Amino acid sequence: METGYRGFDRAEALRYAGWRGGPATEDMERALDRCEVLLGQNARPRTVWRLFDLTAEGALAGTDFRPTGQDIRRHLAGCGQVILMGATLGAEADALLRRTQAADMALALVLDGCAGAAVERVCDGLCADLAAAFAPRRLTDRFSPGYGDMPLSQQEALCRVLDVGRRIGVGLTAGGLMIPQKSVTALIGVSDGPVGERRSCESCGMRENCEIRKAGGRCGGK
Repeated sequence: METGYRGFDRAEALRYAGWRGGPATEDMERALDRCEVLLGQNARPRTVWRLFDLTAEGALAGTDFRPTGQDIRRHLAGCGQVILMGATLGAEADALLRRTQAADMALALVLDGCAGAAVERVCDGLCADLAAAFAPRRLTDRFSPGYGDMPLSQQEALCRVLDVGRRIGVGLTAGGLMIPQKSVTALIGVSDGPVGERRSCESCGMRENCEIRKAGGRCGGK
């Protein structure tokens, strides 16, 4: 489903861009303004989701996808169903990044951070819509392959089951990275009762080695 462009959180964009200068300077604010215009003109956000029953063995019913890792097992504790979701800014945003890299590398670094924050906002919007649609049932935070001890290699199975290539135009490299770059997939647990612990740096098994955390950011788990 194509959605409207939702903008981005500027503080989050600065973290993704690797900004270490404290509050944004006037020059940085102008760069953020420029990126807001460029992404508004070029990004074509799309989202997709599907609901599955969760079997006693921890697999998604009717598929061969069984999320692995202690972290995702804890995350889905008490959930009888799982939502698979995907979101992307589209190939148009990738093309914009390439053009900007060729013309102005400094602006491209800021744009990359803004695009990362923008796809997170698309995810936030989808999650808010899902929470409203499933109420009064409760949803967990989203959890993506590569978070904690869930292998990034599970991205392939998730993308295949969700059919992201056909439905929102997202593919995978041989290394499991998504194309377009500014794309996200995740699992969300659905429960009739209280959900498990909220995702945080403190609950993540990779917290001691996480480069994003060392830089003052977060990986995107909500």
